[in-house]
Amino acid sequence: MKLTGAQAIIKVLLEQGVDTVFGYPGGQVIPLYNALYDAPLRNILTVHEQGAVHAADGYARASGRTGVCIATSGPGATNIVTGLATAYLDSVPLVAITGQVPVANLGRDSFQEIDIVGVTMPITKYNLMVRRSEELVPALRKAFAIAREGRPGPVLVDIPSNLQVEELEWPEAEAVKTSVKKPACADQVAEAAKVLNASEHPVLLVGGGAVHSDAAAELQELAAKADLPVVSTLMGLGVFPASDAKAFGMTGMHGHIAANMAVANADVLVVAGSRFSDRVTGDRSRYVGKKTIIQLDIDPSELDKNVATGIPLEGDIKTVLQQLLPLVEQKQHTQWFERIREWDAQEERKLLSGGQLTAPWLMECLNELLGGEETVFVTDVGQNQMWAAQYLKINRPRQHLTSGGCGTMGFGMPAAMGAALACPDKRVIHICGDGGFKMTGLELFTACREKLPLISIVINNSCLGMVRQWQQLFYNGRYSSTLLTEFDFSGFAASCGASGRRVTTRQEFKAALQDALQQKLPCVIEAVIMQQDLVEPMVAPGAVLDDFVKVQR
Repeated sequence: MKLTGAQAIIKVLLEQGVDTVFGYPGGQVIPLYNALYDAPLRNILTVHEQGAVHAADGYARASGRTGVCIATSGPGATNIVTGLATAYLDSVPLVAITGQVPVANLGRDSFQEIDIVGVTMPITKYNLMVRRSEELVPALRKAFAIAREGRPGPVLVDIPSNLQVEELEWPEAEAVKTSVKKPACADQVAEAAKVLNASEHPVLLVGGGAVHSDAAAELQELAAKADLPVVSTLMGLGVFPASDAKAFGMTGMHGHIAANMAVANADVLVVAGSRFSDRVTGDRSRYVGKKTIIQLDIDPSELDKNVATGIPLEGDIKTVLQQLLPLVEQKQHTQWFERIREWDAQEERKLLSGGQLTAPWLMECLNELLGGEETVFVTDVGQNQMWAAQYLKINRPRQHLTSGGCGTMGFGMPAAMGAALACPDKRVIHICGDGGFKMTGLELFTACREKLPLISIVINNSCLGMVRQWQQLFYNGRYSSTLLTEFDFSGFAASCGASGRRVTTRQEFKAALQDALQQKLPCVIEAVIMQQDLVEPMVAPGAVLDDFVKVQR
């Protein structure tokens, strides 16, 4: 069967189960967009290529499927670089298709010619340029396989425009080889069980890898059987339900006191799918201490990379846990839990008390009003992100989407749009700061055009909150380029076709949220809070995990 290259691309997308693509047309992808014109795919035109890649990312995180974005050559391709880095550092399966100048024009500084393969090599799991028609379909099939297998990640395929118009013979797909979930070494699993069974102060730390492995049920069984207190990284929130009595929330720089103290005083730390980033460990040289770390990870490069692992268990986390569980003894650690709860009682949650509108109270309001709904929370980056991680009750995997490793401001709005398209039966709540919203807020126009009933909550403190917080705590209050001028968020929302509302009190926020929940189009709620509100607790960068910053008020 003869097809043009562009038609073959569409056929591969359908073959791989893709139903939605995000992108922006340009000179070197016109043939592909011509094929998209009557393809049975939902084609989402974003306002900017960065919006397209973040939307594809949000789609992938919310659904577990592979996200797809399309960009033209040159500036179109370079505009997706930040999104690829975001997906790469958080292990998100994504395929980016970029147009390129014709093969005959390569290397001649042609109009909009950029070596995007070279540019993105460090921030993709795999990338390549297709140079011959017969390589096109196999290259795309390989891209999807690599994006999904093992530790997921983004893949980029660069396709010269002449290959999109040339005809090729369609190659039938070879029989798909079912990948076997890799188990861990049996002796190491037995050693891990022995150490865990003998522990008196064990802790289970859940990371983002547990989401990708679909290991929630096994981790919950392990915590119940071995009676383990559970803490989470930012990316692991929701794998273990926050409503469970064993859950003590996030650990790390802005972790809860109980979570950080439990990790610091543990004798055994079972770690499922965390790479021990500096925001999780603080001072790595003092993180291990006297504890034994049992690290489960599918990626061997992560074992012993950042901290010394006592017992490395390489393999698919779900599979490794299934090996480990029969060897784990039924335990009770009553005194250990009592000690952790005493630490929890020491945490001051001042921003929940009093009568003023604060971000932590706002999160509790969301918990109250949305507790019974299937909700996906998508956050931007900064103080809003940390307050959401600390106070939202995340009870299932893929309910909390955020940019962790890259910390990409502007991620929130387009990612929320992608999540809403991936999960039309779920309520999507976008939480952001006033700075991050301005970066990619024009994608609200796309959300309105697509009639997506997402709710954007803009926490407005008229500053770049997290940078200002560091300037207050570590730079003697020298607020350089962090104080922002007023912006009419409601007027902007109206210009895009959304409803907008500014609130300054708790009563106004609750009323605005209840109204927004009844709407069928995007809504923006601007919640005005005090500039002096800080994210607490906080561990200073490079400090030991249980050494919290003392805030002078």
